[in-house]
Amino acid sequence: MRKIDIHPEAVERIKKYTIHDQQLGFGKYVAPLMIEAVYDQGQWQRFDLVPYGPIQLDPCTKVLHYGQEIFEGMKAFRQPDGTISLFRPEQNARRFNQSARRMSMPEIPVDQFLQACDVICSYCKNIVPKRLGESLYLRPFMIASEVGLGIKPSKQFIFIIVASPSGAYFSGDSVKVYIERDDIRAAQGGIGFAKTGGNYGASLQSYTKTIQAGCDQTMWLDSTHTYIEEMSGMNFMCLIDGELHTPALTDTILDGITRKSILELARHEKIKVKEDKISIDDLLKKIEEGRCTEAFVCGTASVICPISSFLDKDGRTHYLKDGQGKVSMELREKLISIQAGRSPGPEGWLHPVPVIEF
Repeated sequence: MRKIDIHPEAVERIKKYTIHDQQLGFGKYVAPLMIEAVYDQGQWQRFDLVPYGPIQLDPCTKVLHYGQEIFEGMKAFRQPDGTISLFRPEQNARRFNQSARRMSMPEIPVDQFLQACDVICSYCKNIVPKRLGESLYLRPFMIASEVGLGIKPSKQFIFIIVASPSGAYFSGDSVKVYIERDDIRAAQGGIGFAKTGGNYGASLQSYTKTIQAGCDQTMWLDSTHTYIEEMSGMNFMCLIDGELHTPALTDTILDGITRKSILELARHEKIKVKEDKISIDDLLKKIEEGRCTEAFVCGTASVICPISSFLDKDGRTHYLKDGQGKVSMELREKLISIQAGRSPGPEGWLHPVPVIEF
């Protein structure tokens, strides 16, 4: 594991950095430092904590032409004793490397990934929010940095982690969902399970349509337009006959860490969980019959947010019996309480960040 070199200017910047705005929003503020690493000649050459700043790239850098890029989203939370803990970061490291393999990019050893996250969190300890539900959001990402227009995997890469003190992703108490019946986000054998920019770029046209329809999130179906997959950046769950249902993972659905955690919590709460295919038409029928009482989106940024309604292509709106999500909000409160160290959770869910004096 390579030692992370600390640049004095980065330390001086974080010492002087303050946020006075009480409404943090999501991704609105970014810490004045970042982790930067370089991969070349078949290995990671260096890891540094440097001042936050622009990345200088040649116009022919491969990432700009072929989209060889991956990223992660994860959070660190202030604990009751003032220390900082990351939530299940080894899961992010695992998923990051899974994405790297699919995009023909180098993996980062898990201990190196965790050390990099620890270092940036430790230096940002004074700007980790204290209010319940707020966090220091980390965005690790890797881009192909080799220069050349040939269509082939890059041999050079840059890895960066930026940090953002953040609040809620959604401003409201629930979201309205638009059902995408025409476009598809991913297909079997593709890159739908990888956390790469192309997956999200492909959703933007539909997102524009979603906003124009007065909704907040797009629901994606499989390539046959039959079965529910996920939202553009979140997983989907619903309560049918008192049981928690979610689409079974395939190579077209992101293996969400919040999704995984919610399913574990639900089982612990004696809620029956079903991971299987969910037909969109069957779901809408069950909503009309009152059998599907709740539905919600879940992800690192959003945690859990109830769905109030679904808008279909024919213009018909289907309203949930419990649009405020009694069960889903109970699960949300349990999860954020565990993340903040206010309630005990499964062993290993919280990763204490080492204290670094500076």
